[in-house]
Amino acid sequence: MALLSATAAQIPPNSATQLAVFGEIRLFVWYNGRYMLNRMLYPQLLNVLQPGKVVVVYGPRRVGKTYLLNQLIDELSQSGQTCKYANGESLVVQQQLSAQIPEKLYQFLDGAEVLVVDEAQQIPQIGLNLKLLIDTYPHLKIVASGSASFSLSQEVGEPLTGRKKTLTLYPVSIQELVQNYSTEMVQATVVDRCIYGGYPELFNLDSVSEQQDYLEDLVDSYLFKDILELEQIKGAKKLYDLLTLLAFQIGKEVSLSELGNRLDLHKDTVARYLDLLEKSFVVFNLRGYSRNLRKEISKTSRYYFWDMGIRNALIRNYNPPNMRNDIGAIWENFLVMERIKKLAYQNKTANYYFWRTYDQKEIDWIEERDGLLRGFEMKWGSRLPKAPEDWLATYANASYEVVNRENYLEFVS
Repeated sequence: MALLSATAAQIPPNSATQLAVFGEIRLFVWYNGRYMLNRMLYPQLLNVLQPGKVVVVYGPRRVGKTYLLNQLIDELSQSGQTCKYANGESLVVQQQLSAQIPEKLYQFLDGAEVLVVDEAQQIPQIGLNLKLLIDTYPHLKIVASGSASFSLSQEVGEPLTGRKKTLTLYPVSIQELVQNYSTEMVQATVVDRCIYGGYPELFNLDSVSEQQDYLEDLVDSYLFKDILELEQIKGAKKLYDLLTLLAFQIGKEVSLSELGNRLDLHKDTVARYLDLLEKSFVVFNLRGYSRNLRKEISKTSRYYFWDMGIRNALIRNYNPPNMRNDIGAIWENFLVMERIKKLAYQNKTANYYFWRTYDQKEIDWIEERDGLLRGFEMKWGSRLPKAPEDWLATYANASYEVVNRENYLEFVS
């Protein structure tokens, strides 16, 4: 299909037409009366769905999990499979799916071959009940989604050991944009992705001011919702202040004691808050790599944001690159998360680290995969620094590359 520059009014209903307006960052596929993107997780979801198993779909709020489930239901229904959709935020659903009575659960299924449970973390003892369903009705296929991974992990993990497959849906990735549109479009809008991030709804908004309002509403209304509901933390101010401090320390080692002093919190409380923010898909923790050199730093952490739009909304800074002093850190965070998305959607596993020595030699991103060590230095500018001598001399199976704006697409898509 052709890539068009047009207005929404020019897109015919009930057709599959692509649209991109570079000046306003509008990137769509119009299908059956609404705009949407083909998400890379969907084929994986179809592939792992099978009788007697539960597919658990994790991800932040508002990244499109419900849409993905509706797409699944539509396709399965068209193929003749009967599906039952359940919203875990419904009190009726919560009562019926927490019953632990096989007959009552069967009555709820109403003969469906596929059970789809959205916001599953809201249902008490959901893991035990899904296990009971699978054990009692082994022909059944189940998909459960949720945004609060820490709750779902506790509720689902142990009861469903050996009976589940876990998938993660991220904000829209560069890889998805390349597959839906073109590398030229991605190159033309990559700065916007660094500033505004990849939440799907952004691509339906007409103006920059609407996008900013949307991101700030996400921060104010949704970012801490799971933590506040499920962990009985009384207020969001300390979490907000902690994230704001992290927003100014992207790519730098974080000291729990220093954060605690600035927030008037014990370092153990800071550690707990950081763990909750990780598990609720707000930040990503990257640890130091150390194997052979005594001078390697390995016990500290760096934190990156799952989405750059959230990070920039926290500090209320949407300035273009030429008007900011943090573009290097933004570029590093952007590439880190896009790399994670790429490997996840390609079903490749790896261990991730940064590497630094006490004498200030460092590499931003280390991947340990298939017996190899790959080091990547991320640069916004065109400078190509040489590999640290200690890195190549110490690790015979190590490589080193610089990722910049000229070659980043290979790294992330």
